[in-house]
Amino acid sequence: MLRFCKFEILAALLLLAVPAMCSDLAILHNGFSIRHERRETVGSATRLYLGGDKGYIDIATDQIERFEKDLSPAIVPAALPASTPTAAAVIVPASMAKPQSLKPQDLNQVINTISDRHHIDPDFISSVIHAESGFNPRAVSPKGARGLMQLMPGTASKLGVSNAFDPSANVEGGTRYLTELLQRYNFDVIKALAAYNAGPLRVQQYGGVPPYQETRAYVARIVRDYNRKKIAQRKAAATATKNNRGQKALTQAAAARQAAVPAALASQSSR
Repeated sequence: MLRFCKFEILAALLLLAVPAMCSDLAILHNGFSIRHERRETVGSATRLYLGGDKGYIDIATDQIERFEKDLSPAIVPAALPASTPTAAAVIVPASMAKPQSLKPQDLNQVINTISDRHHIDPDFISSVIHAESGFNPRAVSPKGARGLMQLMPGTASKLGVSNAFDPSANVEGGTRYLTELLQRYNFDVIKALAAYNAGPLRVQQYGGVPPYQETRAYVARIVRDYNRKKIAQRKAAATATKNNRGQKALTQAAAARQAAVPAALASQSSR
């Protein structure tokens, strides 16, 4: 059971979603975490107060694995100069973006760092990036979405991302927005992904994934990619465990043979 109260996840909240200096984290059994300033028990639920005017979240206490201090640094969105037009009115051609080249290992480091900061599985972030841009930091959609996580100009502005072609800034902004959507939909991954693709208004309008072929294919593609990663990891772990057991058995057998040689020699010398 998960219930949100007075919890708006649109423009104002996106700008206010800055970690508090003394925040705690509620770590859920499903791997997600919720940043909050204080908490109290209300019946079978734990009420997490998010701070400021963000309200609170009631979570079934048995869904919470543990609490810990939030040690991640605060991230303050960059303010746009007063003379700067709104980002939604500005479309920057890809040729003018000055994109950064990014090696796969560098992108993995970016994803891992941001994953730790927002407490989201890096494989999940990677699967979203794969579906959005195919890992191309220079990607620009026909509608003007930019970069690895395909941020629309207005969304990037609200998230404080001044250059959507900067891989680190783009993944930070996209992950922060994805986190807000997960919280908005009670950590329903399917609805959050649908909202990331089609917008929260469409998810609200249809009460779930909208009947758009593009959105449904998008959600399915990410879920398949993420599950494929996890299945591969489980197989690799099982193989490693099997190999370790086999190596241990070989080591023990070799040790037994070495111990048997002196025993045999001793037996011969006593004759």
